[in-house]
Amino acid sequence: MAADGWSLSYRDLDRLSDEVAVGLAARGISDGDVLALLLPALPEYFVAYAAAAKLGAVTAGVNPRLAPPERNAVMENAGPRLVLATADLLAGQEARIDAELVVVEPAHSADVLLADLRRPGIAPPLRPDPERPVAIVYTSGTTGPPRGAVFAGRQLRTITDIDTGGVWGGGSVSMATTALTHLGPMTKLPGTLVRGGTTHLLTRWTAETALEMIDRHRMTGFGAIPTQAALMLASPHFAEYDLSSLQAVIIGGGPATPKLVRECRSRLAPLLSVRYSCTEAGIGVGTSFDDPPEDAEVSVGRPHAGVRLTVRDTEGSILPDGEIGEVCLASAAAMSAYWNNEEATEAVFTADGAVRTGDLGYVDDQGRLHLAGRSKEMYVRGGYNVYPQQVEAVLTEYPGISAVAVVPRVDEIMGEVGTVVVVPSDPRSVPTLDELRAFAARSLAKHELPEGLVVLDELPLTSMDKLDRRALAQLVAGSEPA
Repeated sequence: MAADGWSLSYRDLDRLSDEVAVGLAARGISDGDVLALLLPALPEYFVAYAAAAKLGAVTAGVNPRLAPPERNAVMENAGPRLVLATADLLAGQEARIDAELVVVEPAHSADVLLADLRRPGIAPPLRPDPERPVAIVYTSGTTGPPRGAVFAGRQLRTITDIDTGGVWGGGSVSMATTALTHLGPMTKLPGTLVRGGTTHLLTRWTAETALEMIDRHRMTGFGAIPTQAALMLASPHFAEYDLSSLQAVIIGGGPATPKLVRECRSRLAPLLSVRYSCTEAGIGVGTSFDDPPEDAEVSVGRPHAGVRLTVRDTEGSILPDGEIGEVCLASAAAMSAYWNNEEATEAVFTADGAVRTGDLGYVDDQGRLHLAGRSKEMYVRGGYNVYPQQVEAVLTEYPGISAVAVVPRVDEIMGEVGTVVVVPSDPRSVPTLDELRAFAARSLAKHELPEGLVVLDELPLTSMDKLDRRALAQLVAGSEPA
């Protein structure tokens, strides 16, 4: 159901995606071509995605929250033949899109949805191929070239079987809480169709909107990142909403504190599951609704069916339970490769085919995975990955700064937020946090902007004359954010 209240039935989805597929074929889109979607949370997204799949084309989602330069980089990597985008998102897209472009006017009924693309008829027959790419899911924020995880029919079938258990029906009334370009919406659409039910789309997620939607539509469950759950619980109007219809909440995409888990159970829904994976792995580990309550408070659960969880040292050797190392996940749901990035593909897989998540953790004597930080410098703000070097690369261009570093600090709502540490060229002329954020906002997404400022005479260095990020993290943790 769209944000403005009109609904799209399963019959509509099938019919309209057939007509869009015929229209796309008339524009030359065929097996193996890339369709890029620069769209907010609209029914048009899923109709176009289904249409492309019927033709054997590959859908690449371009996160609308990315800054224009980041979107450009995604487009360049994806190499689309056709791009669907709304006019407002194109307004900030300075670089020329080297592909055919269709401007999408958000529909207010199924009759006019993607009218410029639709042609009468049904999609032409497609030769079955479980290894044919269906979706490219770009990780949220990267250093260097964007990395798009490729998922084929084989992976989508695996994810669907795990999510549904092979049973049709039983769908719930829920809502999409993340951009449709994320792993969940891109890989779980087949499972959603198998289960049935209703998914409400929000043009822009806010805690108040989410609470109001649960109340008005009597939702039975939803998935959220920890930040979203925390914001909902912190709403000053929380008690005004009737949330009695909620039966279950799934939390994933970032660290959930024991306090947040307990509050979700007591104030949102009695059943709660914590999930953990990474884009490249497709699926990972999680707690079950009937697990002991402490499991979700102290861990991220056990491997899902068909998933092999290992913890490895820097050489790739598997460590025994209790020892901290890099978390690796292997299953039939893991991506095929990174799109147009062979070097990165080779680096992310172990010799025996497991995905290196870049996260540190250990497995306890009950088979539960405990996360212990990240082996990479990336941090997660509100479910979105932020890479300090990418932010630093922008801020080093700010006039009057001789050195800059970005490190995370813990935040009760967002999980982690960035603090920028600067060494001014002139100690009498120190930039303010607002000035730095305004400067960086021209090149970075909102979630990448720093939210604290520390001024130093010089940055700490290691014995090898490299930036000592551990010392900086300790300094930032002990300072008051600006």
